[in-house]
Amino acid sequence: MEEEEEAEGPALPHDCLYYPMDLYNSEDRLPLLPGPTGHPAELGRAVSSRAPPHFRKDPEELARLYELADAEELGDRSVGDGALQAGSSEFAPYSLRKTQTALKQRNWRSGGEAVGPEDPGWGLTGACQDLREAYYYTHGRASEEYECYVIPEEDDEEEAPNGFCVTCRIPVTGSAMVSEEHREHEVTPLSKALEGARDEIHKNMSRLEQQILDMENFASHLEEVFITVEENFGKQEQNFESHYSEILETLAQKYEEKLCTLGERKREKLGTLYRQLLHCGESLDTCRELMETLEELCHQGKADFLRDALVMADRLGEFLKTDTDVEIVGRSDLEDQTLDFSEVEQLMEHIHSIPAPSAPVINPQAPNSATGSSVRVCWSLYSDDTVESYLLSYQPVQDGPPGNQQAELTMTVKETYCLVRNLAPNTQYEFWVTAQNRAGCSPASERAVYMTAPSPPIIRSRELRSCEEAALVLWDSGNMNPVDSYTLELTPEEAPGMSGVTESVVGIPNCEALVQLQPRQTYTICVRALNVGGPSARSQPAMVRTTGSCFPLNRLTCHPWLSISEDEDGLRVERREQKYTKRGPPPSSTQFSRCVAVLGDLTPVRGRHYWEVEVDTGLDYTVGVVLEDVPRQEQLGANRQSWCMRHTVTSGRPKYEFLHDQKTPDIRITVPPRRIGILLDYDSAKLSFFNVAISQHLFTFSCHFPHYVHPCFSLEQPGSLKIYQGIPVPTSAALY
Repeated sequence: MEEEEEAEGPALPHDCLYYPMDLYNSEDRLPLLPGPTGHPAELGRAVSSRAPPHFRKDPEELARLYELADAEELGDRSVGDGALQAGSSEFAPYSLRKTQTALKQRNWRSGGEAVGPEDPGWGLTGACQDLREAYYYTHGRASEEYECYVIPEEDDEEEAPNGFCVTCRIPVTGSAMVSEEHREHEVTPLSKALEGARDEIHKNMSRLEQQILDMENFASHLEEVFITVEENFGKQEQNFESHYSEILETLAQKYEEKLCTLGERKREKLGTLYRQLLHCGESLDTCRELMETLEELCHQGKADFLRDALVMADRLGEFLKTDTDVEIVGRSDLEDQTLDFSEVEQLMEHIHSIPAPSAPVINPQAPNSATGSSVRVCWSLYSDDTVESYLLSYQPVQDGPPGNQQAELTMTVKETYCLVRNLAPNTQYEFWVTAQNRAGCSPASERAVYMTAPSPPIIRSRELRSCEEAALVLWDSGNMNPVDSYTLELTPEEAPGMSGVTESVVGIPNCEALVQLQPRQTYTICVRALNVGGPSARSQPAMVRTTGSCFPLNRLTCHPWLSISEDEDGLRVERREQKYTKRGPPPSSTQFSRCVAVLGDLTPVRGRHYWEVEVDTGLDYTVGVVLEDVPRQEQLGANRQSWCMRHTVTSGRPKYEFLHDQKTPDIRITVPPRRIGILLDYDSAKLSFFNVAISQHLFTFSCHFPHYVHPCFSLEQPGSLKIYQGIPVPTSAALY
């Protein structure tokens, strides 16, 4: 490249900048311009015709944009043989020294140091990156100056948006992040902002899916009530018509008045229900439209996705804040329209008697039709039957012997559905229904089993375990009968009142769940139980923090001489003075017998775990980790299942040992630690001990843990130690 340029023209002067760049393999760049003998006007027209559309700008605008000169100077100044013309597409020649001065004024490093031409990176930083979007040509007399072409390169990846300003809610480049406009704003990497926007969209999509399901269930209920009201009023019309057909002339006035009243009531109720059904359908269409928009949004590019995601987030927030009306407005109960026939008693004797209705057909239980104390029961009957009311009977399903069967309960209902209240949670009930009119009662329907929703589970808050990336949540069912599954709901502390950011883990079969979380966050956790009747109410919330490792002590492994207490700062393990030996029950297989120790239940997650132990320098203690199957009759560190640090008080200096399989390295500790930091790193297969007060590394075990390990704490004489949890890994400890 350099050889070709030397062959085409004379060497450039020393005060002219030269930009080595690749002019090949790019269709967007302009070809080399003609030599210095071309006329400036022809040269400008050639450049203007070949330049891309975004380069064809007014010269005053380009100069003002890149601060090459003032507008007045551009309008008056001409160099060489070419003059600047207002509104022309030709590029006026300018002195290269003027360009260098402007570049010096705008080109700054991130630390504020100016960059000059002698800097090797002078042409690649600051304002030079902006100037690559335009062409600048310098042309003078052939005897005095040489023509220099500055051909812009393609936009570097560094100038593409790689950050996101949370304050302004716009993508920014790396140079813009250190500018005055965004210096004090909250700026995050673009990938992190995209990930956060996608997470927000997915959470809102989950919320929309749940809302669509609720709206569909409510629409189904509305349709059912709509059909029921229409059928009942139709049957009532048939009843009046059959009663008055033979005496129509005598009772014409009463018939017309009553029929008109029925028609008005029917239109009123059906109109109210129909309008509510239409409103429900419109809400469903809106939900589906938002869902389709979100799915299309997820397939867009990064820039378009982030721009549209912000608009959709605001729109979703406004839509999800709107309360959905799920209560039936119109009264669907059928009023008693019975007339007083005493005046025409003689005529009524000639009317044929109405036959008793047939047995109704009770419907199976619909999904989400129950709560913990109520259930909605529906049934149907043949269209040619005349029914005045229904008798709904029910009783709990008896699992024991027949002699303990509970009494039946009966309700009188006007419609073909009923909401039965005051029921026991997570309990099966048998329902059957009987129709009746003046002629008598129908046979009972077949019995159908309905089930109420479960009671809310009870989270075992004291047994919650967490680390920087996960949490293990345990709870009790709270129900006598088994449930189908559980749903765990997570809400970040930043938005506790916004249901749209709640994330749900569904289909949990047992009363525990290990969930992945974001580090350094606080979550509110609730649990629901589910069966065929629907979900239970939320459990009492529990708080989980992922600042550091938090774990309880397993009391089943605790030696009888130890006591465990808990306060706001952490856990305390204490061994009291034993004045006499009292024979008690033999220890269990999980309890330490010879070693006075207790184990902790760490979260079973790979990664890093960190906790600290405050000790007394005059106390014999042992701290470390062990496997689940460590022998309970041996001392800690005396086998291959334990890795421990032991301190023993001697007549001379204190003795510190780092034991594994009865082996310890020859290490002397000059500053006795009062607070010991323990870092367990599964990925690096290391267990490290630190003196927290002076940030001193004590020792590191390099070993492969075949299974998950448990923290262990032992006291060889009366005293106490304190365990601190939820602590971030110190910077000094993270280096090991």
